[in-house]
Amino acid sequence: MSGRAVALIGPMGAGKTSIGRKTAKALQVSFTDTDISVAREHGPIPEIFASQGEPRFRELERDAVREALSSEGIVALGGGAVLHPETRAQLAAHPVVLLTVDPRTVAGRLQGTSRPLLQGEDALENWRRVMAEREQIYAELADVTIDTSTGHIRDIVDRVATWVQEQWARDAREGSK
Repeated sequence: MSGRAVALIGPMGAGKTSIGRKTAKALQVSFTDTDISVAREHGPIPEIFASQGEPRFRELERDAVREALSSEGIVALGGGAVLHPETRAQLAAHPVVLLTVDPRTVAGRLQGTSRPLLQGEDALENWRRVMAEREQIYAELADVTIDTSTGHIRDIVDRVATWVQEQWARDAREGSK
């Protein structure tokens, strides 16, 4: 069973890629990570930030999101993809799962990170700042919120997959895209 694309959003380190990949496998649908798509097409994200700047990266990201949402499957968006109004408008037409993580848990996940927005003296403090800037947008876009801070990844994947199947079944009953 499949339906329209389902978006996974949330802060850096919430597990969008790993949970998205495993959820897609469980549902036997395609998986797209928009950050991976951008890097495959244009080179490593830290290099894009360094040589072309964040605004150019956001343009490339917006294009990757648009393309990914045009097909069926699970789509993991980069943490900042929701900043663009066009992306937010596109997400309104899709089921959206917000994956959250608490700062204590994310601290271990961010060790040695090369993520451009977390560079500097204190990656966790930078994460907190970025999260505070985006938190309201995430909440407004989300149809469901699932915390990834604790529990086995299999249980989290099962929760996401079950919710997605329910959305697709509802869409099929209602005759949605």
